[in-house]
Amino acid sequence: MATSSGNSSQIQTNSGSEEVLMVVDERKRKRMQSNRESARRSRMRKQKHLDDLNGQVTQLKNENSNILNSINVTTQQYSNVEAENSVLRAQMMELTQRLQSLNEILNYIDNNNNNNNINNNNNNGGFEINNYHQDDFQINPWNMMYVNQPIMASADMLYQY
Repeated sequence: MATSSGNSSQIQTNSGSEEVLMVVDERKRKRMQSNRESARRSRMRKQKHLDDLNGQVTQLKNENSNILNSINVTTQQYSNVEAENSVLRAQMMELTQRLQSLNEILNYIDNNNNNNNINNNNNNGGFEINNYHQDDFQINPWNMMYVNQPIMASADMLYQY
């Protein structure tokens, strides 16, 4: 009988060790399942982070494109203003030269009129007599060719761009 009681204790130990193995296996299976879930959540977080970074890259590319377009428009406007300034400077120089020429002509005419009046007053006993000479047409500033020169730079040149 000792053998039968030995068998029953052996069966009990076998069933006890099987229960322990089953508990260990169950814990192992739960741990593996938990690890799988954790890994899945980690992959999802990584994917979300990657998607966010890709979104930022797209947004930054769009902003860079907008900035480049703005720079190009500003550069074009600057070029147009610079061209307009060049035309205005050229017009100013031409007008300054024309004004200087007109002032020289007026000074020349004033000097000649003063000399003629002095000569006429001395020759005619103090009376002023206007004598028109044939060379008066040469002194008239409106007959001089360089006075009627056109302005070479014009505002129409600005609208070619």
